[in-house]
Amino acid sequence: MDEKRSEFVAKVPQVTLVFWIVKILATTLGETGGDAVTMSWLGETTAAAKGTGYLIGTAIFSVIFVAAVLVQIKAKKFHPFLYWLTIVATTTVGTTLADYCTRSLGIGYTGGSTILLILVMASLLAWRWSTGSISVETVSTPKVETFYWVTIMFSQTLGTALGDWVADTNQMGYLGAAAVFGGLLLLTALLYYFTSISRAILFWAAFILTRPLGAVVGDFLDKPLKEGGLALSRYTASLALLVVIVTLILIFPQKPASKAH
Repeated sequence: MDEKRSEFVAKVPQVTLVFWIVKILATTLGETGGDAVTMSWLGETTAAAKGTGYLIGTAIFSVIFVAAVLVQIKAKKFHPFLYWLTIVATTTVGTTLADYCTRSLGIGYTGGSTILLILVMASLLAWRWSTGSISVETVSTPKVETFYWVTIMFSQTLGTALGDWVADTNQMGYLGAAAVFGGLLLLTALLYYFTSISRAILFWAAFILTRPLGAVVGDFLDKPLKEGGLALSRYTASLALLVVIVTLILIFPQKPASKAH
């Protein structure tokens, strides 16, 4: 009986209010942390430096991301700190990769968002076709975990480009963009509670939307005053976000998601 039940215990956390709070904080940390490396540490004094900074930052965070995913997949059970480390790794590599593609390669926010949206949808469709479900409750085998983390990496990268597209290209500003994505998250929550739309689809919609929300909040914290930001130190903001995330994980212990049956 225990063996059979263990097959349904996922290596990802239960989706609760704390999960979403930590997810938004983690995506915000990904933005400030990614910018701290590519802009503050590596510098962006010239166009060439920008491109080099984004590329080097992507390489650094890609190594961390791959290592974290491999450890996560090899783990026998759900470990909260390992899981959220991997999430943060996807947000930082997503930030630097999106910035490199949209700015250094000249694809632009609109083109980058479109390409990445297609990649997210393709990943979800391939996952659904291969396993029969895209529910997070099934994330308990290496194959499903691989689909899960690839989808997340694409969604985190999409979120950065999408956040910049709304805030900059559409000239809504960081707070305006935050209001847009916050409103869409609220709409997704209402659809969850008051409709019968697929829970898996609504989860991924909310998961994707938290990324641009975190991205624009992160930009609001560390961008210059003349650009509509608060001009906070990227290092200070990143450290503060990290402390809050760790504190929440310690205060509110998370359990692995599992199928009710």
